[in-house]
This record gives sequence, structure tokens and C-alpha cells, in this order.
Amino acid sequence: MMAQPAPSSHYLRCCDREIHYAEWGSRGRPPVIMWHGLARTGRDFDDLAEALADRYHIICPDTLGRGFSQWSPDPDNEYCLAFYARIARELVDLLGFDSVRWVGTSMGGATGTVAAATTLQGRISHLVLNDNGPALADAAIERIKAYAGNPPQFATMREFEQFLRTVYKPYGWQSDAQWRRMAETSARRMPNGKITPHYDPAMVRQFFVHPDDYALWDFYDMLTMPTLVMRGIDSDLLLQETAEEMTRRGPCAELAVIPGCGHAPALNVPEQIDLIRDFLQR
Repeated sequence: MMAQPAPSSHYLRCCDREIHYAEWGSRGRPPVIMWHGLARTGRDFDDLAEALADRYHIICPDTLGRGFSQWSPDPDNEYCLAFYARIARELVDLLGFDSVRWVGTSMGGATGTVAAATTLQGRISHLVLNDNGPALADAAIERIKAYAGNPPQFATMREFEQFLRTVYKPYGWQSDAQWRRMAETSARRMPNGKITPHYDPAMVRQFFVHPDDYALWDFYDMLTMPTLVMRGIDSDLLLQETAEEMTRRGPCAELAVIPGCGHAPALNVPEQIDLIRDFLQR
């Protein structure tokens, strides 16, 4: 059995903060930025990036405060979409990209929306919003606020993996190997020896210091590029009425409802990968 290709790992200084990213594909091909969700890392895109690496040069950053990127020394001012959009612009500039395609899951979609309307205006040619929109359901926001700032700790990796399988069940089907990879790319060990998710708990302050950060209709209405909205059919974050309104406003997005998923589709199965591949090739 042939080993699966792995991404290369890199670091850049963006907005005076060290940002880590995983890189797939060859330089010189059309670039794609894949930006992960709130409490996740860029390695969530391994399956999608591997599938598209024959055609694209793919960059999967860890957001400030997540994965191997630096934690912010100024959480109240830097854990917000405006600062993430500034980081995105510097990342794109330092990598020498004139324009990019953007695939964003949840917070990564919101970051792409803000960047497309401000820091990267005119430089995002295609936008994929994976279970994200300009208005999010209040109940889901309260759920996120309740868990994200107090990540649990576990004695063993198997316990941590079982926690992820429970919390991220709405991602839809994943193989045992994919769940194991998610656990191993999402874990950090605490000074007490226990395992916890690989992010700065202070990042949840975004919802308290910037309570309207995800109210993005003004930004969305500025967009004109081809846009694909993917909504997990059981999503509690992106409501169906919001997704449908997105097809009538701003870039008049194409809407794809993904069966067997809530928030948010894992982008790891052929049907979801093919949907994105076809959209990005247009």
C-alpha cells in the first residue's frame, strides 16, 4: 500500500505574528487558500488538499492562536475577523500571489468574506463558504461560547479522540484513520501531562469583545466573485433561510445542501470534494 503524500510545513511572520501553514501541490499552479473553523487547524483540509494538489498550489494556514501558529499577546484586539483578514493579506503578499481561490469552513469562511471585501478586495477569484454565512443562528453561537473557552483535558489520546468523535459528529462520515488523524493534529499536551485541543482558549473572547463580528451582510453584499455556499442539511449554525437569502444577495451564491452533515461538512468524501473541484475549475 502506497503511503499518502504529506504536506510540507512552513512559517511566516504576518502582522508581526508567526503563522504556520501546511502547503500542498507545486508552486506556479493557481493558488488556493483553505482556512479552517474556529477551534480547528489547517490540517482539517488534508483530504481536500491532497485531492486537488495535482492542479493547485494549496496553502492551509493555522489561524492565530490555533495549531502551530503563535498565540496572540493581545487577545481582545487580535482574535477577531478584521485582524485575521489582515493576516490573510500579508500571507498572500508574502507568498507572492496576485489572486487566490478561497475555501473557508465556518470562521474561515467569515474570514474570507471580510478579506474579500477589504484587505483582499479584487484578489479572491472564487469563494467557497462551507457552512458559513453573513448571519449565524443565536443558539449555535451560545453553544460555541459555552464550550470553546473551556477546553477539556484528557489522560489519553484515545479519550481525546472519542471526545472529538462526539463533538464533531456533525462533520459527517469519517474513517477511523481520519478520526485518528484529526486527534493527532488537534492535540497539545499540558504541563500536567494531560491532552487538550490545540488552541488558545482566549480566542473565544471574540464573541464577547466583538459581539457583532459575524454580522456580515454589509461585507457579503459587496462581493461579486463566483461564490459557492455549502450547507450541512442539519446545520444549527447556518440556517436554511439565511443560505437561501445568500443566493439572492451580494454575489448571488450557488447553494449546495450536503446530506448527512450538520456543522460543518468535513470536505473529506468524493461527493464534497468533486463539488469544490468543479466549482474552482470554472
